[in-house]
Amino acid sequence: MSFLHALARWIDRINTAVGQATAWLALIMVLVQFLVVVLRYVFGLGFIWMQESITYMHGLLFMVGAGYTLLQDGHVRVDVFYREVSPRRKALVNLLGSVLFLIPFCTLILWVSWDYVMNSWRVLEGSKETSGIQGIYLLKTVILVFGGLVILQGLSVVARSILTLAGWDGAEADDDKGGVPAEVGR
Repeated sequence: MSFLHALARWIDRINTAVGQATAWLALIMVLVQFLVVVLRYVFGLGFIWMQESITYMHGLLFMVGAGYTLLQDGHVRVDVFYREVSPRRKALVNLLGSVLFLIPFCTLILWVSWDYVMNSWRVLEGSKETSGIQGIYLLKTVILVFGGLVILQGLSVVARSILTLAGWDGAEADDDKGGVPAEVGR
């Protein structure tokens, strides 16, 4: 059982680090957007690469931050029934949801997008604009990163749910939201 606990903590640390780094991207994206507006409307200047960088940051923010959002229990769920049930029942819902829906769906995303991303890498796909960012293949790679991080976090949810259902004391010590560790800041 301690292996599952250690695995869950390790995955949670990865997604916490990624999520906290990604959070700074939101501030950078706002500042770049502000700069684009000022340059365009005050100075009459426009840079395509700056405009494209906002799209890149927006994609990174949501795709790379998805695992952290799952860790923080921030994804949409029907809370009408979920919030009132016991921790064991929450663990069962989390376990079944992760095993039956989350992990298979993210695996499908990885499988379907693999050729799409690899084809982009083969030709080093870039922007159609001459002065745009010539790294669309990097942006498309974020699809695979998204799938990987969410699957990892799904495995953490599965591990914590199994620990809770098995009545392992360590699971409840740092798990007060049905799969979200308390030591990770909220």
